[in-house]
Amino acid sequence: MSTSKIVLVTGAGSGIGRAIAVALSAAGHRVVAVGRTAATLDETVAAAAGPGSIVPVPADVADPDAVQALFAQVVERWGRLDVLVNNAGIFGPTLPIDEVPVADWRRVIDTNLTGAFLCAQAAFRVMKQQDPRGGRIINNGSLSAHVPRPDTVAYAASKHAITGLTKSLSLEGRAHDIAAGQIDIGNAATELTAGIASGSLQADGTIRPEPTIAADDVARLVVQTIELPLSTNVPFLTIMANAMPYIGRG
Repeated sequence: MSTSKIVLVTGAGSGIGRAIAVALSAAGHRVVAVGRTAATLDETVAAAAGPGSIVPVPADVADPDAVQALFAQVVERWGRLDVLVNNAGIFGPTLPIDEVPVADWRRVIDTNLTGAFLCAQAAFRVMKQQDPRGGRIINNGSLSAHVPRPDTVAYAASKHAITGLTKSLSLEGRAHDIAAGQIDIGNAATELTAGIASGSLQADGTIRPEPTIAADDVARLVVQTIELPLSTNVPFLTIMANAMPYIGRG
């Protein structure tokens, strides 16, 4: 097993975030599991196994004060942060663009984009100053960072913007031994994607079921990535159900 790392995972109360936190714990890492609901974080802790550990910390990543307090708590307890997994995200309304309430647009952008920015900003401040310096940031992009689903303007815009954030973090991180990359996930089977397997709206207006993959498959890739040396970066990585309608005409 590689040296144990301090890893902060946002959106760790369910779905992909929970799978990542549990897999990291099983690999021997110490995980700070962040989410808005204490009860779901406790369920993540209960699912953990292996030589590592999971510490639940309820926090809203869209709240700058909460993020500042979160990272201060991590540094106070462990003295450093090795990895940030920016996973927290919401899907938002499934509506034509002219029907999307502005409040819903802002809620998606605040969580998916501003939350990722705030956490990355706080991580940079820690990673630049700690000794040994540096660390790794992994952003959850989604295939919607490349192509949108119909009627998902807020989610698609937020995920396209995550790509720009990832590139900026990667560029600015070079001078400080911070490696930043993005994992674009297609149809992982979680609560968020529960309806996809039964039927999802396609670009041609039809509704068809789509295949899914296990969230544990995604989690294994995250574990492998964070165990790479900081001299090695994985800028962009795509994992998806092999037969999903993404490449080609579907």
